[in-house]
This record gives sequence, structure tokens and C-alpha cells, in this order.
Amino acid sequence: MKNAIDILIDKIKETGNPTVMGLDPRYEMIPKCVRNKYAKTLEGAAQAILEYNKALIDATCDIVPAVKPQVAFYEMFGIEGMKVFNETCKYAKEKGMVVIADAKRGDIGSTAQGYSNAFLGKTPLDDVELDIFNVDFLTVNPYMGTDCVKPFIEDCKKYNKGLFVLVKTSNKSSGEIQDLVLQNGKTIYETVAELVNEWGKDLIGENGYSSIGSVVGATYPAQLKELREIMPSSYFLIPGYGAQGGKAEDIALGFDNEGLGGIVNASRSLMCAYKSDLWKDKFAEEEYAEATRAEAVRMRDELRSAF
Repeated sequence: MKNAIDILIDKIKETGNPTVMGLDPRYEMIPKCVRNKYAKTLEGAAQAILEYNKALIDATCDIVPAVKPQVAFYEMFGIEGMKVFNETCKYAKEKGMVVIADAKRGDIGSTAQGYSNAFLGKTPLDDVELDIFNVDFLTVNPYMGTDCVKPFIEDCKKYNKGLFVLVKTSNKSSGEIQDLVLQNGKTIYETVAELVNEWGKDLIGENGYSSIGSVVGATYPAQLKELREIMPSSYFLIPGYGAQGGKAEDIALGFDNEGLGGIVNASRSLMCAYKSDLWKDKFAEEEYAEATRAEAVRMRDELRSAF
């Protein structure tokens, strides 16, 4: 059986597109033509988000291999929001897309196991095990050490799932901690990268990559290149493209000679394409999904040209 990263790579090859669409639905981003259909309540907002998400998935599922819903933007709507998160994940999987839950979980012992049960494994109930969110990949924060990552890794092995471990993030202040130099002369992010290498050794698939991948930001191209050398078998989830300023030629530093090695996240630039300078005069607000598809094609072609 193919492991989780091989399934993702197969989808990337099938679509010819190393893109993941971030589904981070701030309410104000949703077109008025969708928002105005529903009451201004938590339930109404949740239904608007679900309609929006489904439309974007329908518009891109044949050309974008994966989606990455950011859990925070669903949690902020409480129980109704988490229902939408679950429905979004299910719908994307029904449409053949790989689902990466961006939750950045990280804790120790039974707490880490609880998070892992919810997203990657199963929740035990006497002699029954229940699927909760059942996504394909989960982002995790490793900065509490191996103890906080081990339960997730074990569930990846047991249930054929994958992780993307935060190594060098795309935000401006990431260097305040991640770039600190230790007594041995290595930075913190280099040390985490070495740990990721070790954690992923038992989950390397047929393409030479491990299901224990890394989050490495497009906004730091020098480190992206460096980390590719440190972690040759780690698949990169690369945020920072588009709205954050990451460029295709920079991103290419994290890929191998076959155009594999990473999947590039775009959230606002895809979700809000209908508002962008490039597309706002070509698509009406009601054609927001068509604008997202057009931007996904443009992004795909730009990335292809850089590799």
C-alpha cells in the first residue's frame, strides 16, 4: 500500500501542480452574494462559509491536488464552525483532494495523543473506535521536543497518515527563536530539521520522501535551500507564496530535479482572487469560484516555469 506522502505525490503528478489551496475563511472575505443568503448568526455564518468552501473545491478539484483548512478560522465560529471544518474536509476528500489540517498541534503525553486521535487516528470508545476529523496530514509544532511529536508519528504509522512539522516558518518574527544559534554552532531550525530527518526514517515511501514532512517558508529562500540539503527525504509544505511575498523562483530552491519535494500553499491569493487587481475586472463577484480557478491555473503555470 502506498504511504501518505506517495498518495499526495501521485495527486501532484496527476494534476501537474504542486499547489495546496489554503481554506482560511475570514467572514469578510466571503462575497456578499453568498453572505447575504444567510442570517447574521453563527449558524448562518457557518453555512455561508461551507457554501463558499464547496464552490472553491468544485472549481479547483481537478487542477489542485490538496486543500489546507486552517482550524483557527473554524474554531472562531465555535461548534458550528468546527462542523463546517469537518464537512469541508469530507467534501474535499469526496472530490479526490488530499486534506492537510493546519492545526499546529503540539503537547506532551496523553494530550498529544488526544490531538492525534482527533485528526489522524481514532477515538476509543469501549470496544469501538470512532473517526473524528480523519484528515490525511496534520501540521504540528515540535518545540516541546520528541515527546510532543511521537504520538502523532505512531498514528501516522498505524493509520497511514502524514505530518508537516514546523521547521522554518514564513512569518517575519520567526527568526526571534528559530534562528538563534546554539552552543554547538547550529541554529534552532537546523536542529529541528535534523530531528525531522530522524523522525521520518521509518516512513519513507516509493518516491524517496517521508510522510513526516516539514513546514518551510517561501519568504526565506536561503534557508529553504539549506534545509533541502539537510532534509533530502522531507517533503516541504511551503507557505508564504503570493500575499506574503514568496516568489516562484525562490520556491524552486526547495524542489528536486523532477519538480518534486514540496507543495506550495496559497490562501488569500486563491480564496480572494475575485477581489485581486488581476481578476476583479474579468470576473463579477458572483463568479468568485471561476476567478479562483483562473488564479490557480496562473499559479500552477508560474510554478511550472520556475522548476
